[in-house]
Amino acid sequence: MQDTSKQYDAVITICRTLFVKKMKDYGSAWRILRLPSLTDQIFIKAQRIRGLQENEVRKVDEGEVSEFIGIINYSIMALIQLEKGVAKQPDLSPETITELYDKHSNVAKTLMMNKNHDYGEAWRDMRVSSLTDLIIQKLLRVKQIEDNKGKTLVSEGIDANYQDMINYAVFAMIHLEASKVQ
Repeated sequence: MQDTSKQYDAVITICRTLFVKKMKDYGSAWRILRLPSLTDQIFIKAQRIRGLQENEVRKVDEGEVSEFIGIINYSIMALIQLEKGVAKQPDLSPETITELYDKHSNVAKTLMMNKNHDYGEAWRDMRVSSLTDLIIQKLLRVKQIEDNKGKTLVSEGIDANYQDMINYAVFAMIHLEASKVQ
């Protein structure tokens, strides 16, 4: 599991670096997005990945990795929105948002490490396409919870689903990186 922790950190570093650069370009304009809008953005990215996995012809020269990065970053944005609420205008400094990014990525990593311990790194035997399907399933769950105004009877909340999406996307990126090396 030592490798998993290092690999996880390497993926999050890539995602965080892009996130911080985009903050410099755009500020925190995303703070005005409601959760369903962020969920839909993640859904678009997951559907694009699925399309890339299923279609032989690509008309846009971007691969799965950039979309998985988007899923991770949008999921962290959603977790920040859950914590802070939706703003009417961009309202947080880049430093504050970066601290929140780190906080939520660390919470997701802790969850992953705990589950990874219990499941014995089962994700290593999964295909990237299965991880994509699990992300889409989580998105459909989140959409249903959003449609139910956040109410669940016995299920985990929206935050746990976003954390799982982060972790599945990180696993997919680890797999994709490993396949480049082989």
